[in-house]
Amino acid sequence: MTRPIPLRKRLLVRLLITSVLIAICSVAATAWLAVETTTRAIQEEQGQVLTEDMDILRQLSGYAATHRDWSGVGKTVRALSDRTGRRIALTAPDRTPIADSETRDTALPPRAAAAVDPLHTDTFTEPGAQRTGIDPRAVGPFRLPRTERERVRLLAEKRRACFSINGVETTITQMPSGRSVLVDEDGTVDGGQVPTPCADGVLNTPTVTEEKALAELNTYAGDCLKGVGGKFPSLFAATVDFTDRSMLTRYLGRKAETGIDTTRDQDKKAQECVDRARRQQLEPYVAPAAELFLGRGDSAVPHFDMSAANKAKVTGVAGLVLALTVAVTVLVATRLVRPLRALTHAAQQPPEQHVRVPVTTQDETGILAVAFNDLADRRERMEAQRKAMVADIAHELRTPLTNIRGWLEVTRDGVVDPDPELLASLHDEAVVLQRVIDDLQDLAAADAGTLRLHREPVRADELLEQVVAAHRVAAEAAGVRLHMSVAASQGSHGSDGSDGTAWLDADPVRMRQALGNLVSNAIRHTPADGTITLSCRRQDDEVVFEVADTGSGIAPEDLPSVFERFWRAEKSRSRRTGGSGLGLSIVRQLVTAHGGTVTVTSELGTGSVFTLRLPDAG
Repeated sequence: MTRPIPLRKRLLVRLLITSVLIAICSVAATAWLAVETTTRAIQEEQGQVLTEDMDILRQLSGYAATHRDWSGVGKTVRALSDRTGRRIALTAPDRTPIADSETRDTALPPRAAAAVDPLHTDTFTEPGAQRTGIDPRAVGPFRLPRTERERVRLLAEKRRACFSINGVETTITQMPSGRSVLVDEDGTVDGGQVPTPCADGVLNTPTVTEEKALAELNTYAGDCLKGVGGKFPSLFAATVDFTDRSMLTRYLGRKAETGIDTTRDQDKKAQECVDRARRQQLEPYVAPAAELFLGRGDSAVPHFDMSAANKAKVTGVAGLVLALTVAVTVLVATRLVRPLRALTHAAQQPPEQHVRVPVTTQDETGILAVAFNDLADRRERMEAQRKAMVADIAHELRTPLTNIRGWLEVTRDGVVDPDPELLASLHDEAVVLQRVIDDLQDLAAADAGTLRLHREPVRADELLEQVVAAHRVAAEAAGVRLHMSVAASQGSHGSDGSDGTAWLDADPVRMRQALGNLVSNAIRHTPADGTITLSCRRQDDEVVFEVADTGSGIAPEDLPSVFERFWRAEKSRSRRTGGSGLGLSIVRQLVTAHGGTVTVTSELGTGSVFTLRLPDAG
């Protein structure tokens, strides 16, 4: 009996575990990579979006700081939208549309992204805006005309040359108002260390345009600054700081004139006065405040641009998972395929070699190897049986044919006369030959599955009576007593009113042949004064027939071979007295065709019992 395969050694379990391990590694690597790349991509996208938003706000604020209205902003809005892929819309504070990169009927986002007001800006990308809240590009009346711009540039060139002579390298840059200033390596505007020969104050002296704008600014801030000065109304005034790139407008405390130190609170209030006055002065020169709405355009699709580092990481992890999968698969497949290759090689060998394969595992492949070896053993035994059967058939047919031919030849030559005794002998040989041929024909039909059965209801006791009657004369001639015994079923009557007799659904001719072969075999092997008993009984759902004799019996080592073809318990017996050796094989085939089984038990010197079990049809 084949031992069950341990669960851990089953091929299915091993393949399943391998697949699960590979899947776990793949999922873990994919999850880790997805988290890492997605997190980084989101961070990059958020930074990119924030940068784009600030750039859009800076450019629109710059437009408002340099234009008196929004009439021409549509072109700028569309250009920014095309470059960033964002929807950009400008409206008045009451949601009246000013400009939109999408169609007019497209709904606006629920909330504005920012307010575009150069006088109260919330973008700190321009220097100076973080201190005053005023976009430094809003210069209004401080913008220099071309002539003043050129004159200031020439003064800046002269001063840069002076700086250079004294070992200070600077560059010239231009403020939003058009004024040229010097910037050193640290980015300081005309500050830091100014060489004494260059400190003439000419470059930082306000021009006519700037003096006029400052006078106007002081007019706007006058009342407020007087209120801050208290008992000294002229304590504060507005001026321009040319050392700041944004040209910061600030208050000027006149301590030198009054000898009075200002407090921190006075300084703060004075700066507030100047900032309010500057907004009042710039208001006619800038566009009115507007609301900025940002969103995704109709044709823009959100996406993450994977960086080169992320692409390399994805490629590396994918390659690692692939390499691991290939390595594990090759390792497992090699271990699984090795015994299968051995089986294939053995199966391809010539049939006469009967090759076996080593059993190295206890899984399904090992069981297959065991089954292959069993098949090779059976094939070898069957080949030996086939050769022996051919030899036996030739011998069985040669003996009667030789006898018939010999007697016919001597009769033809006139050596003997064809008297009745000779004819009877020839007839006996012909009967033996016919019996062998009939037995072989029955076995061939059974092997091919063409043995025809004519089934009908048959009483078991009547079947035994017919067999006993047919063999009584032969038994008496051999000095053997022939008995029949029919066991009564439990209860005298069946549930259907019958008398409890066993019935079979069988071919009566074939069943008489099977039982008759057993009786004939028993007569040949039972000495004179012996007994042969035929019996039948019901047992569960079967009808059991037994043919018991008190003959010579069968050796234990021969019991497995009694139903093989041409087998004889006594090899020295002649074919005439010992039979053809096919009778028991025919019995097994006939019983199997009826759906039953046949077994034998025996002891040397005591006798044998052949048992037939067939389905009960009662």
